Amino acid sequence: MIILTRRLFGGLVAGAAASFVTTSEASAQAPLQSPAERITLVLTNDLDRMGADAGRGGHPKLAAVVRAERAKGNTLFIHAGDAYSPSILAGFDRGAHIVELLNAIRPDAFAPGNHEFDFGPVEFRARVSESRFPVLAGNVRERDGSPVRGTTDTTVLEVAGYKIGLFGLTTETTPSVSSPGDIRFLPFLERAREMAAALRRDGADLVVAIAHIGLDQDMRLLDSRVADVILSGHDHHLLSFYDRRTVLVESSSQADYVTCVDLTVRRVTAEGRTRVVWTPDFRIIDTLNIAPDPEVQGIVARHEQMLDRELNVAVGTTTTPLDSRRATVRSQEAAIGNLIADAMREAVGADVAITNGGGIRADRQYPAGHVLTRRDLLSEMPFGNKTVLIEVTGAVLRAAIEHGISGIERGAGQFPQVSGLVVEANLTRPAGQRVTSIAVGGRPLETERVYKLATNDFMARGGDGYVMFASARQLIDSLAGQYMAGQVIGHVARAREVSPRVEGRLVLSR
Repeated sequence: MIILTRRLFGGLVAGAAASFVTTSEASAQAPLQSPAERITLVLTNDLDRMGADAGRGGHPKLAAVVRAERAKGNTLFIHAGDAYSPSILAGFDRGAHIVELLNAIRPDAFAPGNHEFDFGPVEFRARVSESRFPVLAGNVRERDGSPVRGTTDTTVLEVAGYKIGLFGLTTETTPSVSSPGDIRFLPFLERAREMAAALRRDGADLVVAIAHIGLDQDMRLLDSRVADVILSGHDHHLLSFYDRRTVLVESSSQADYVTCVDLTVRRVTAEGRTRVVWTPDFRIIDTLNIAPDPEVQGIVARHEQMLDRELNVAVGTTTTPLDSRRATVRSQEAAIGNLIADAMREAVGADVAITNGGGIRADRQYPAGHVLTRRDLLSEMPFGNKTVLIEVTGAVLRAAIEHGISGIERGAGQFPQVSGLVVEANLTRPAGQRVTSIAVGGRPLETERVYKLATNDFMARGGDGYVMFASARQLIDSLAGQYMAGQVIGHVARAREVSPRVEGRLVLSR
């Protein structure tokens, strides 16, 4: 659980799992007070996994938590985005199975995350049309400026006699980290101010932002004071925060933990004026010992049976351990990154290969001797990306590596996993000035020389900020390219045994 301190965010005080009294409430000695009501907000975010892993998370356990909370009354279940992707099955049905699961659980509101756009605008619109719950996309717009059909900016829900106004926000970085096509993303803070003001004019007693945005944007939203409660996603933090004015929470990811905010709310009347005052309590529910909901478990079982037939097929053995944990593949050379990049380079006959660590997704460790299956490798590469071959100069290659390591401190998905390269960099230097040397095939990088680069089609069109690739000459484009996952599966199957290891391709001094 993250505790934010005054040092990290100037002037803000850490929140804890306890009840606090707002300054305005403490000073209100009103003669008339309504009976207190308890309203619970249940939050999940960044959940694309169907079932539990190591006993935690997944939709059936989430459904059980939501059912138990709703049984207490006065409960809203909120999903803060990143649901449709990435997962193995999403590679087949573009996230339709997740909508089926969510329709069974019935969120009271859902805000799209960047991964809702991984399969393009047509598929996003299709998933929205299948949803039987409100999709709040307050800063998401079609090219003509209209909301995406089936979405809405805000909603007002009445709970225990109080009007709860909710609005949704999606990260403005979506065009660079996903594939929304011509769908646009308006400035989040400007839209938040507009929507919150409209909700309050319409009589909302409390305003709740469902915000799939980064933590720095969360804090800007909090500083703006436009919302009373911010229910966030995107960073995968387990976070409870309160500064006596505004609540901010995030529920880790995959429903391993579910955060509940219990608001004690009442009306206070003084001098002929009535206002609403509230205090929060925080509960973090560990789903390890939660029994799964039978109905939702049945839906998961049906989908998993189909996947088992296709995916539980042995491909080959790794004689060395592999680590695809998020913190590893986004910050350092990883053996599994080397395996993937080598397979890509081999498949298209490239001089070098670069793939983004954020595209390696299973977030797990494999011991030496593990028999890799189709499921394993498709779990690692669930996006359906293709390998493309482009021509770049040494100067462009250097710029790409500089960009790749520029976001290492924040765990950005652009971090490069490479083949055919040896990079040395000093991370104490400013971003953009960190690379001290690059060798290609054992020879120093030549600025004017043209190299053949294998990368994925997402990066080749400028994704994850690799804009330097977008204008490159394409020798194998996405139409002619083959799926990355298929190339890695073929590479492992031909070898029968692979032994990738960290070997000094990325030497990063700190």
